[in-house]
Amino acid sequence: MARKSVSLSQEDLELTPGQEFVPATLDDSRLVNLESDAESPFLRAQKRVSVRRGSIPKKTATRLMMVAVAAGVMFAIAALAGVAYSYGAHSWRFAINSSDDIEISGTHNVPRAQVMEVMGGDIGRNIFFVPLADRKRQLEEIPWVESATVMRFFPNRLHVDLHERTPVAFARLGPRIELMDASGVVMDLPASSHQKYSFPVIVGMGEAEPISTRAARMKIYGELVRQLDAGGANYSQDLSEVDLSDPDDAKVTVNDPSGAVLVHLGASNYLDRYKIYVTHVAEWRQQFQKVDSVDLRYDHQIIVNPDGKLVAQKPLSKPAARAAIAAGVKPTALIAAEVRAPATNARKPVKRVIISTRPAHRWHKKKPVRLTKTRQDWRH
Repeated sequence: MARKSVSLSQEDLELTPGQEFVPATLDDSRLVNLESDAESPFLRAQKRVSVRRGSIPKKTATRLMMVAVAAGVMFAIAALAGVAYSYGAHSWRFAINSSDDIEISGTHNVPRAQVMEVMGGDIGRNIFFVPLADRKRQLEEIPWVESATVMRFFPNRLHVDLHERTPVAFARLGPRIELMDASGVVMDLPASSHQKYSFPVIVGMGEAEPISTRAARMKIYGELVRQLDAGGANYSQDLSEVDLSDPDDAKVTVNDPSGAVLVHLGASNYLDRYKIYVTHVAEWRQQFQKVDSVDLRYDHQIIVNPDGKLVAQKPLSKPAARAAIAAGVKPTALIAAEVRAPATNARKPVKRVIISTRPAHRWHKKKPVRLTKTRQDWRH
């Protein structure tokens, strides 16, 4: 394109005196404003970046797909579980039809009828609705049961496994004799006489005593029997009664053919003290008219007949006596059933003989010396 030329005359360029130069106003269309910020029409246009609209990234799409699949699987499992629950809850196949569907094991002294008193209410019930924890707790309330396990077996069977307590002694509680375990739990005598025990009878326990008190007394009894039977001596078989009323003095009644003898053994060294009795009882019977009791609690001193006359306890009923004999209670414990004479208002003289075991001479050790034949003591 050819540029248009602008011609100016000489007169236009000359200025008169006092006249300022004023440039001629040019046509706006012919001027170019170099300071304009507007983009020049001759600059090259920038390349535009294309943007995708409405599409999801591949990673996000994969995650969404996995979530959808998982939700579908969970829904399917929930649906199957609902169907299975409905079938299990209402199908006749899972109902306990009779007592034959309840298996019981581990019973020796607990009759099956006593177990069925607990489990019998579940007959006709759906096996899934049997409260196993409650049945276990109820079974363990039976005195003979130490622990119980109740299990389900498909389609409609229950299995009960019992672990019974182990008796260690007879216990006289009021007008009856029961069995007792090492923790002080009282158990009824077995209904059948197929099993007999050779335990002594524990006296000095109350019927209303808490289990903690009985447990403490039975701990003393366990230590007493352990010491008397140490080394295969089996001296506990000679005992008909063990009096635990005083924790500081364990008293045993010896089932002697010449007559029952009450022996005070104190709170320790039971075996050593009992051996003193075994060694000298024949000698004492020759010296004294009768030996009712011997106190061995004191070192270097033996007291013969410190307890006076014996007083019978409340007699057993005939059924209780027959059950005790069938269970193996020694006849001495049933006939004598002794406690020591209680305090009375009347003053009665009680003859005691004190024997010293201190050395009579420094070259003779533990030679018994009889200090007093008879000494009159007053009891209230």
